[in-house]
Formats: sequence, structure tokens, C-alpha cells
Amino acid sequence: MATDIKYTLNAQLADNTVTKDNPDDKILEVIYAGTADKERILAEMMAVNPGLEQETLRHVLDLENRVIQKLLLTGYRVNNGLFLAEARCRGTVANRAWDAERNSIYVNLTQGKDLREAIEATTVNITGQKDAVMYIAGGQNVATKGEGFTATAGRAFTLTGAKLKVVGDDPAVGIKLTDADGTDTQVTEDLWVVNQPSRVTFIIPAGLADGVYTLTLTTQYGGNSNTFLKEPRSIEQTLTIGEAPAGGGSQGGGDDEDDGDHQLG
Repeated sequence: MATDIKYTLNAQLADNTVTKDNPDDKILEVIYAGTADKERILAEMMAVNPGLEQETLRHVLDLENRVIQKLLLTGYRVNNGLFLAEARCRGTVANRAWDAERNSIYVNLTQGKDLREAIEATTVNITGQKDAVMYIAGGQNVATKGEGFTATAGRAFTLTGAKLKVVGDDPAVGIKLTDADGTDTQVTEDLWVVNQPSRVTFIIPAGLADGVYTLTLTTQYGGNSNTFLKEPRSIEQTLTIGEAPAGGGSQGGGDDEDDGDHQLG
């Protein structure tokens, strides 16, 4: 394979979740441009050599796949430069006989010489820190069904947004309400009703006086149930308990995708 061709991968910095005690320890996660299926491969081949007939290329590609499949499953190791492939068996054998219930076949792939050379000619462009946007999009007083950021003491209130799920072992993780005098009231875990990345519902402590509070939600949620941030992050929202002042509460904002819902167990 020609070595004068250069390639570039884009990647983002992300926390190394294996070393939680070191916030400066980062790994790189590749930014994928999408999935290249057969049609994309054919289009790329046509771009390299527009003089070839697309149907001819499609036939060649299909034929190559069929031949590789046949060779692998009749006992050949296949080395086409990009990869070395070989069929292997899984499972223990009972009574010296193949048993489809406990045995299976898989194909092992390793990098070939051409691919290794191409990797050596590849550079990595670090685009920055992996996007970890957390935001509040809206709120609802569950008791009155009213939208916005007016709540009722002793009744449920819902926040909607992204990456809001309250998880983590840092002491700061949780939900609290701070009044105008700076007094904090923790919303203890027994008052949490729903704890999802896109929706958090909790009971406003019954003893809180009417007034304007700062709601602070702190979490180590990193985007899925298996990924925790090393350092907790917080988001604040003004919340009125009782009658809302003229103009109402402010809305949260941001732009990020929902990462899936997980009902609090």
C-alpha cells in the first residue's frame, strides 16, 4: 500500500474512569463520522476511479465477500493485507461431539500489514474536551400541573433537561434548596421520586416557607449508567415556592441530546 497517503482522525479528551482520583488523567475518544456501508464504499471507489462501472464494482465487492466467507468457513486463514482472519470455535466439547447448544463459531480479525502501515501514516487531531453539556430545559409543579419554576411545599416537582440524573459517591452529590438568607435545605434521597438523565422528580420538603430559592442539583453522571465523572458538576435554577412573583421564574437552556431514561429503583 502506498505510504504517501496521509490520514487524520478527530478525537476528544475524556476522563479516564479507571483513575477516578486523578482529574488530570485523560483518554482520547475518536469522533466517528458515521457508518460506511456497502453503498458508501462503492461511492468512494467511484470517486477514486470514475471510469469504472458502478455495477461492475458492486459485483466485484460482492464476489470478494462471498469468496472470503467461503475460504474462512472451509478452514483457510485469509490475509488480504488489511486484516488476517481465521475461524475459531467456542465452548467445551462433551462426548467428543459438536453441540450447537454449547458450541459456536466466530471469526477472529487482526490488523494486516497494509492496515498497520496506514495507521503509522495517521495523525490524531484533538478537538477539545468531550461534550458534557448539562442543562435544565423546564419544570413542572406536579400538584398543579403548572409549567415553569413555581413549586408547592410538600408536593412533587419535576425538572426536565439533559444529564440531570443524580448519581455519584462525592459528598456534594444531591439536590438542595437555598433561601435568600443562604440557608440550605437538602432534598434527601427518600424524597426523590424519578431519577433519570432527562427528568428528575422530587418532593419539596414540607416545612419550607414560601419564597424564592436557588435549587442546586449536583451529580457525577457522565452520560450513561457505567460512566461517572471524576469531579461532580452542578447546575442552578431559581425556584419559587408558593405564589410566583410577577414575570415568573426563568427558564433553563442549552442544547444536548437525551441520553436515555432509567427509572429510579
